[in-house]
Amino acid sequence: MTIRVIIVDDQAMVRAGFAALLSAQSDIDVVGEAPDGRQGIEVSRNVHPDVVLMDVRMPEMDGLAAARELLNPPVGVVHRPKVLMLTTFDVDDYVYEALRAGASGFLLKDAPPADLISAVRVVAAGEALLAPSVTRRLIADFARQRPGGSGAGGRSDVVALRLNGLTPRETEVLELIARGLSNQEIAGRLVLAEQTVKTHIGRVLAKLDLRDRAQAVIFAYESGLVTPGA
Repeated sequence: MTIRVIIVDDQAMVRAGFAALLSAQSDIDVVGEAPDGRQGIEVSRNVHPDVVLMDVRMPEMDGLAAARELLNPPVGVVHRPKVLMLTTFDVDDYVYEALRAGASGFLLKDAPPADLISAVRVVAAGEALLAPSVTRRLIADFARQRPGGSGAGGRSDVVALRLNGLTPRETEVLELIARGLSNQEIAGRLVLAEQTVKTHIGRVLAKLDLRDRAQAVIFAYESGLVTPGA
């Protein structure tokens, strides 16, 4: 199945470069582009892409506001594309809020071409993607802003109850997801088949009512299950 992509970035050369790279792939079709978030929303609702590559900082409407609107559309709009945020710097104040808004991940603009192609495929398949440096930044934000976790003792009763619904192995997998490990790395750490890891992750997301790995990372840190720097 061909992955339909639109590129939203205020730099024409960036859009052209990404479009040329992605269009050269047999399984990816670039179906539109826009120079700002507002036009990106319009293009998305016209062409219904699978993935939106969204720059963070743009005029008129920034990527965060556009992502929020695309992922939480008004009544009557049913299309919700996956959104992959693009940023020039890994130190970006938008990381946490974009993930909370529902973005499937972040990728640095200077990442190797192969990483961009892989990211589009990963996000289109329903997975979440965070560049390692972005994950480290996210963890640092939690360390600075939420050193004690949420609620009394680091967890609210509701969050603790949700965590108690996980098996010990599922809890272990959630912790490793929050540390930024890939499925393959988790499999190696726990001496499991990669397919078994995928099964555990699916159960974790279902039990915690989470959309993807990005939300799992946020939940793990907000709940106090994982402590930055530990």
